[in-house]
Amino acid sequence: RAELAALVQTLHADAAVSIAIGHGRHSASVAAATAIAAAWADAGGTVLDVVDWPARAASWLRPARRLATGTSATTHASGLPAGFAQLVRRLVEQPTWDAHRTIGTASLGSPDLIALAGRDVVAGLRGVTATGGAWRVGRGILIHDRS
Repeated sequence: RAELAALVQTLHADAAVSIAIGHGRHSASVAAATAIAAAWADAGGTVLDVVDWPARAASWLRPARRLATGTSATTHASGLPAGFAQLVRRLVEQPTWDAHRTIGTASLGSPDLIALAGRDVVAGLRGVTATGGAWRVGRGILIHDRS
């Protein structure tokens, strides 16, 4: 509950109106995406799309294009670092996607994501922890904010 509340609070602090939700196909990621969609809708926000991605694929281009739906949307991601690392390499090619407008769940707040995706690809990515704290990628390292 703390993670979900922190996510909605972060979206409000960013003045987000609409979000696109992406998630891996692992059961915990699916459940997180479902909970986030419901919480954001309950908070008066709009969910533009809910997109899943496989752990392995020939290309992650199709889900990347769906997540990069528009310049005003914030992207939310939930999944395992290995799968998201593959997807984010395709997201960075989309002109409307920006790591600074992407908020991840606790599962993505891992040094593994930086190592797998590349520090320049995920620079600016941020998220919430399971206890309601915050994390972000800055200068190629994972930073946990103590606020």
